[in-house]
Amino acid sequence: MTESVVKFVVEKLGNLIVKEAQLLGGVGDQVKWAQTELMNIQCYLRDADSKGRKGDARAKNWLNQLRDVAYRIEISIDTFFVELEDNRKKYASILDKLKFAGRKYMKVPALRKLAKEFDSIRKDLEGICKSRIDYGIEHLHDTVRGEAVILPIRRTTNQDVDETDVVGLDTDKNNILELLLNPKAHRRAIITIVGPGGVGKTTLAQMVYKRTKAHFDFDIILPVSQHFSLIDLLRRMLNKLDSSIPSNKDVDYYVVKLKSLLSSMRYLIILDDVWGGDLWIQLKEALPDNNNKSRVLMISRFIDVAKSADPKMTPYSLNFLNDNDSRNLLLKKAQPDEESLSNLNDLPDALSKRCKGLPLALIVLGGILSTKEQTYHAWKRVLDTMDWHEEGLDCMKVLAMSYEDMPYYLKPCFLYLALFPEAYKISANHVIKMWIAEGFIPQHWRKTVEEIAEDFVEQLFQRCMIQVSNRSPDGLIKCFRVHDLLRDLAIHEAEEENFVEIFPKSQGINHSHRVSYRASIHSDSLTQHMQDVGIKIRSLLLFKIKKGSTLDGSYLSRFYEFRLLRVLEIVGVSVHVRSQIQLRGFDRLSHLKYLGFKNCHDLIINLTCSVGYLKNLETLDLRGIEIIDSPTDLWTNGTLRHVLYKPRWWDSNELYLPAWHDFRNLQTIKWVSDSDVRTPTNQLPILNSIRKLGLSNCTNWGSVSHRLESLPSLISLGIKGTNIPMEIAYPRVLPNYQNLQTLHLEGTWSENITIEACLFPPHLVKLTLVGLKLEQVSMEELGKLMSLTKLRVEDDMNFRGRMTCSTGFPVLQTLLLNINYLKGLNIEKGVMPKLTYLTTSYHTKLEMPPELKRIVTVDYYH
Repeated sequence: MTESVVKFVVEKLGNLIVKEAQLLGGVGDQVKWAQTELMNIQCYLRDADSKGRKGDARAKNWLNQLRDVAYRIEISIDTFFVELEDNRKKYASILDKLKFAGRKYMKVPALRKLAKEFDSIRKDLEGICKSRIDYGIEHLHDTVRGEAVILPIRRTTNQDVDETDVVGLDTDKNNILELLLNPKAHRRAIITIVGPGGVGKTTLAQMVYKRTKAHFDFDIILPVSQHFSLIDLLRRMLNKLDSSIPSNKDVDYYVVKLKSLLSSMRYLIILDDVWGGDLWIQLKEALPDNNNKSRVLMISRFIDVAKSADPKMTPYSLNFLNDNDSRNLLLKKAQPDEESLSNLNDLPDALSKRCKGLPLALIVLGGILSTKEQTYHAWKRVLDTMDWHEEGLDCMKVLAMSYEDMPYYLKPCFLYLALFPEAYKISANHVIKMWIAEGFIPQHWRKTVEEIAEDFVEQLFQRCMIQVSNRSPDGLIKCFRVHDLLRDLAIHEAEEENFVEIFPKSQGINHSHRVSYRASIHSDSLTQHMQDVGIKIRSLLLFKIKKGSTLDGSYLSRFYEFRLLRVLEIVGVSVHVRSQIQLRGFDRLSHLKYLGFKNCHDLIINLTCSVGYLKNLETLDLRGIEIIDSPTDLWTNGTLRHVLYKPRWWDSNELYLPAWHDFRNLQTIKWVSDSDVRTPTNQLPILNSIRKLGLSNCTNWGSVSHRLESLPSLISLGIKGTNIPMEIAYPRVLPNYQNLQTLHLEGTWSENITIEACLFPPHLVKLTLVGLKLEQVSMEELGKLMSLTKLRVEDDMNFRGRMTCSTGFPVLQTLLLNINYLKGLNIEKGVMPKLTYLTTSYHTKLEMPPELKRIVTVDYYH
């Protein structure tokens, strides 16, 4: 990890010398010296890291000292620019009068402080270089571990791709299926799968879930984790049953409501990763025993959890894999070809036996081997590094080895995942933007930083460090989770490196005198933990601020202290009443690059006094809140790359695109109102780099059409409006019409439109049609879109007919139909062969071939 920090600082100093040489004045020579010394010292890092992990305390201490100096350099530079900005505001009137002399006067105090700090840094760095010789740390010439082989990008459009390559669970799957579908057991049964972490309990549960859900009226999988919230579990079940359920009620209300809704249903509820028997005690009142073969499947590491839920039911213990299954699983993940396998001799057996039959260890080790050359000597080197005692398995050592084997550029990306709560479903798009804001993603002249970061996510998956939940239609990873053991590893390594700090604080770590550079709070006690967060942090993530909390005063007023903050995200605010918040002090966060709100539906944020001052802001995600007034000064920010907003039906305020601005860096805008109808088309904003665009409340269709004609990079388009004309509904005006992948059309049409497949982009993979009169929707025509993987059709009119799909849809995976009173949906044999997920209304009668019934996941709108 020290290597990552040093490389980042070296690049930062290089950019600083090139861009700000005049500003730095005489301090520039000291900055250049520090950069040179850090560049020279990099070749010794791998030897020091190797010695440190083998127990050499001096080498480990040397690395810690070097890392701390690198952080000091970075902080001193960023603090220098903060002070320059403060002085600029303080002496604004003087600057106007004195011009050049004023600017020079403004920076003198900051330069003196920077020069003094670099004098101290130079002494410390010289001492570190000298001690390297005393400690015997040598220059290694070999390539960085994990970089010798370039990982192939193996993307797929299938969902749940991480559940493939399952080995040794067929018998267990059949046994659990018998328990769940036992026709003689009419009473509600509680079945528990127990076993150690990483043995495959969750994978087994997902396998049986796919096979059994067609037998139940209601089904759901709920990740529980160690620090579960009963009210969250109840809400998630209710939201799947009825999305209109209010979110501000107490536990008793949800218990009664859930029990009422489930009283006439045969249900299957899977509770994954249960840590204590108190969960069932709290939950059982909401799950009625209707004598209709309902089932609850609990997944736990602890047998006493199973006994507390149902003492009469014997827990199902999941065992370790035998030697043959272990070898097969390892080879499935490593993927050697037949010729290479024949030359590996007994190495696969020797390697797999080191994992003692634990599937997670085998999968992670296979991920390591998949990045190596498929030769005997390359695999033998991996075996030789597994030097712990053969007696007794230590899975964490296998996992730690996978971390050590990563190339330096992946390590901070993996450790950053420690900031997210246990069992949290992480959005790849969100975390990618955070990585970019933190500076983890290198620049490349052929790719955008977003594209490079997407490859990093894929590499983490190929190394089996993340578990993919689903992918986008073009094969990119959309959401993923981190196995709890791998998250434990990330937290351990990150806290050892002072990389992150989690609140409430982790057990077993000495937190005294620690200076962490990223913090994450997963607690109601926000006031208490905010006081413990260091002012030099770069990322601050706040999760699940609960009912009754207040986000004013002591909470948000402290943000102005975090002058070096780059990333701020607030997730899951749930307060008792809708609260209006002023983000105080945001104009002082000159380094902030990412600001996001997620699931903060009760918050009304006033941004007008803050956002325009964030001169380095790259991502502004306002989809989880309601705003007061549109911050027009936001658009003067030339660094913006992604702006996202999702106004709700009650929200009278909108984001507007002002006229005559040059947004050359913007890649994403969703959803913003189009320019005022009075804006001439020759004064429209320049959006040359836009890849994803969402326009709402469109009325000036001439302006919209003219805008679309000048978007050469667009791959995703969304339009909401009234009286939508034909040329907008089917955007043939786009210069890259052939490349458009996602299209969202919502509103009313100015004329009767007949849908024809030939009018749509030929390579469309995702299509959403909302508000159409159903007579205008021809499933036969939409079925001719050969690349379509996701189709969503919504209509709030009372349509009482049937829909028939008799041809087409060769690659469709997801079909969502929210159509009032749709009587029936008939999917004929051979149609939609790839369908895995279907959403429709409860009263819609489904008719489909048996092969689809077995594999499709059916959810219902209310």
